[in-house]
Amino acid sequence: MSNLSRQRKRLLMIAADAVLLPSAATLSLLVWLGLDPVEFRIHWWLILIAPFIGITCNMLFGLYLEIIRFIGSQLIINLAKSVLVTTLLMLAIAFLVDRGEGMARGFFVIFPLVSFMLMGGARLGARNMIRQMIEPKRGKVVIYGAGTAGARLLSTLEADRTYEVTAFVDDNPQLRGSRIRNLRVISPSMLASHRRRYGVSGVMLALPSVMRSRRFEIIESLRSLGLKVMTVPTLQELLSGTADLSDLRELAIGDLLGRDQVKPDTELLNACITGKSVLVTGAGGSIGSELCRLVLRLKPERLVLMDNSEFNLHSIESELTSMAEKESINISSFRFLLGSVTDRPLVDEILESHRIDTIYHAAAYKHVPIVEHNEIEGVFNNAIGTQTVAEAAAAHRVETFVLISTDKAVRPTSVMGASKRMAEMILQAMQSRSTGTRFVMVRFGNVLGSSGSVVPIFRKQIQAGGPVTVTDPGINRYFMTIPEAVELVVQAGSMGSGGEVFVLDMGSPVKIVDLARNMISLAGLSTRDRSNPDGDIEIVFTGLRPGEKLHEELLIGTDEKPTDHPKIMQANEDHLEQDQLDPILGDMELAITNRDSEEVRRCLARAVTGYENAGQGGRGTTSTPVES
Repeated sequence: MSNLSRQRKRLLMIAADAVLLPSAATLSLLVWLGLDPVEFRIHWWLILIAPFIGITCNMLFGLYLEIIRFIGSQLIINLAKSVLVTTLLMLAIAFLVDRGEGMARGFFVIFPLVSFMLMGGARLGARNMIRQMIEPKRGKVVIYGAGTAGARLLSTLEADRTYEVTAFVDDNPQLRGSRIRNLRVISPSMLASHRRRYGVSGVMLALPSVMRSRRFEIIESLRSLGLKVMTVPTLQELLSGTADLSDLRELAIGDLLGRDQVKPDTELLNACITGKSVLVTGAGGSIGSELCRLVLRLKPERLVLMDNSEFNLHSIESELTSMAEKESINISSFRFLLGSVTDRPLVDEILESHRIDTIYHAAAYKHVPIVEHNEIEGVFNNAIGTQTVAEAAAAHRVETFVLISTDKAVRPTSVMGASKRMAEMILQAMQSRSTGTRFVMVRFGNVLGSSGSVVPIFRKQIQAGGPVTVTDPGINRYFMTIPEAVELVVQAGSMGSGGEVFVLDMGSPVKIVDLARNMISLAGLSTRDRSNPDGDIEIVFTGLRPGEKLHEELLIGTDEKPTDHPKIMQANEDHLEQDQLDPILGDMELAITNRDSEEVRRCLARAVTGYENAGQGGRGTTSTPVES
């Protein structure tokens, strides 16, 4: 806005006060003296001096510097001070003029009240009129949770002015009927009628400390109302410093898992990290980057990050540097290294120069269709890359090597799954040689929010108006949040003597089509189908992709053992011995060198139980590293 325009508005405010102040003085005299013309002639000078003194005081208190549409409580306080000083100055002049004789004393009680109401009312009215003219129509919402977080959220929304809060909702019967900043607290049973009456379009969950199971119940109760659901961060995010209570976000689909996260075992978390030199491969990927965040908080002696993507490495470097500054961590203990896990000289150099104690091996090409069409690069990175780092770890006496594996390694139908099972078998065979390094494998299913996972894809499709694409009506997957998976990975990596395959408890599998419907519903929209042809978003089934399973599994056999951690099981699975595996690995490396994709598949079929050489995929000579 130009200075001229702002100056004109200030002049208009002064002109308005030049009318309002004598009006206030006139009204005050009328109330005190009635319509007596004699008395009016005696005290007319009060009407004359009111605007001069009042406008001068308003200037001194900065009332004409305020931007009208942003005025709030501070302006009202300053206005009250200005009116009080104006009244005192007029009273002092009255004493000088009349020496206290015949002075209209009641005027000086009534005038400050009337002038305050007129000038304050004019400013608030102008503010509301300007906001209605220039601001977009605000969406009406309710806040679920009438506690401290709810009150804090209300303050944020009032300042932001994107949403208009119409009420609070809370389960506590003792709070019902009470008010927070003049907003009623209603029960959940009243929400449907309140929505219809006030045109509410969304619900904001202000329940950071509520258990996930209870949050799940609340979300389920809201689905049928057709309201968009947003939330403040969880208590864990607030305590870790990764989010602030005023941060609003789309509802985390992890809230729909309906199970509570088990509190981590601090001793297991710290065992392989605190005071150790830690290497994370694939450090810029979804799992690798979360591993780095957790490792940083557990205070290692040194953290070395390795990735073959310059963009990913730069992103995690920027984030960790910012985290370290906030938490006063010495960033000189960081190393950000660009390179491939298949480069043995580079890996040897890293392990020797940084005296690595623990390796979290998260480097992998993970997207089934891409690896299916780029089998040579997929197997080279996932299997041979694991062998390269593991052999280097054994040679340099690394204490612990933890492989991030996948449920797709169980009876795999894809090259990606078979390559990850091959990686597991390489470590199992190496452990049997008693190298001194403890090799541990941790297997789990899909993580919510990782690169290329269904959740961000569905969210983008919904925001674009659909359709939402699902491969098959019957397809289901195990799901876990990334932070939960990483905490369990680190704890599992501290367990056992080596050679174990640990499996994370992923709960019950989730049907992907149900996940899509839930996301549509929680965005405040409806699914368009035969029963609801006027719905907002259509779900389209595209068919299973090459190598994709309808149902995933976590165990090859049926014999698993519990561990001391309720969310971690130990699988008992057969594997090839080193003398059986070495010839297959030799043939595989030769096939990779010769770019013989069919022979690569045959080698996988020779080694991996359940995998058959399907002969699918393209003859691509390059691959796209989706998560390295």
